Amino acid sequence: MAAGLKVLAVERTSDTTYAGRTSVCRNCGALVGAGEAACAVCGAAVAVAGAPAPRSSSAGPDPETMHFARAVLTRPATFTFVFLAINVFVFLLMQFAGGTENPDVLRQYGAKFNSLINAGEWWRLVTPVFIHIGWLHLLVNMYSLFALGPYVERLYGSARFVCFWVLTGIAGVAASYLASSSGRHPAGVLGQFLFRGGDGPSAGASGALFGLVGVLFVFGIKFRRELPEGFKRAFGTGMLPVILINLFIGYRLRMIDNAAHLGGFVAGCALALVVGYKRPGGRGPVAVVWHVLQVAALVLVVLSFGEVARHLGDARPRFDNPAARLFKTGGPDVEVYIEAVNAGQRVFPMLLNHEADAAAANQTIAQLGRVPPFEPQADALRNELQQLLARARDYGQLPPKERATSQALAQLQKLINDYKAWDARSDQWVKTEGKNFGIELLNEPQDKQPAGPPANGQNQPPPAPAKK
Repeated sequence: MAAGLKVLAVERTSDTTYAGRTSVCRNCGALVGAGEAACAVCGAAVAVAGAPAPRSSSAGPDPETMHFARAVLTRPATFTFVFLAINVFVFLLMQFAGGTENPDVLRQYGAKFNSLINAGEWWRLVTPVFIHIGWLHLLVNMYSLFALGPYVERLYGSARFVCFWVLTGIAGVAASYLASSSGRHPAGVLGQFLFRGGDGPSAGASGALFGLVGVLFVFGIKFRRELPEGFKRAFGTGMLPVILINLFIGYRLRMIDNAAHLGGFVAGCALALVVGYKRPGGRGPVAVVWHVLQVAALVLVVLSFGEVARHLGDARPRFDNPAARLFKTGGPDVEVYIEAVNAGQRVFPMLLNHEADAAAANQTIAQLGRVPPFEPQADALRNELQQLLARARDYGQLPPKERATSQALAQLQKLINDYKAWDARSDQWVKTEGKNFGIELLNEPQDKQPAGPPANGQNQPPPAPAKK
């Protein structure tokens, strides 16, 4: 690069300082007389004072392109790397909380679920922009941000870039929300392209990334008359192959949310139509309004993740066995299943002994309900344990006199028998299928046996739980 710049300096000097004197033809090397407009040997045009030097593919980079590139690429791209760091940080937190492919972790960390947005969780229009599902998803999007972000931030400045990223990201989430809320299921080419069936989780920075593509696309067209040739080919219509290829990939792969891509792209195009860029050499201060909008956008992101932290529940990062958690991919979250089932087995006898109240029962039932499905028989056992806990909760809420009636005692005996049968099936599943998931029975000393019903000695208390 240094050698190329030195050649350019020599050539530009010969065009101005020595204009009107004998010179050397750039094309064939012959001497050209003073004041002559063309080489007498090969006929090539000769630069005159005040006119731009003729461009030659063998003469090195275009001086105008080099000037534009130096002016733009020397600007900072601070927030590109800030957003990149935020995305990676959130991803790592989710990995240590149970995995980014775990539906419960996605729900608690702010992925887009239409039903939860409808319930008033507005922050899910913002937080999905910073959430990714799996390592491949993160790496592809972060590489795209690394490649596209600096161009947009250096062309428009950090304040505008922050607004572009947040607004186009929200537009992508909103488009996905509308496409999922339409009630339409994929049918035909347009349906498969836009609509997603069901209310599954949606997350990722691709809407904001398509927003940056839209900004560069319109930028190249809007300012095509003042851009040097090298940048005209890179931006504007030069972005079309990138746009079309990504939309085709989104059409072929049903896991990709094309509605979010298009929402971000359209928002980026609209913003680029009305927003000017920082021209090379421009020294004017950034308008105060852009600084205000930048701060407002960042505050919105902080408030959104503040709501995530406030509603996080039990999906907090855990740093035991960090290597396994860090590289956990898809598949069942066995630890979540074990913890929920063990909690249910602990609380069940406590409910019968009146050592736990309805609130504890409801909390445990909810914990079991958040366990992602992973094996049909295990899921059936988990659902049955929820029902047993609900029955034990209802029994514990009976007044003391009603609990002593023959009907209530018969219900209690049936509940205990049902629990014993469930426990036997659960142990059998652990011995046969559970070993495939690394689950085994651990016999623990029974420090405290729950009391049986206050009737006759035939009613035995349920066994203490075994940790699985």
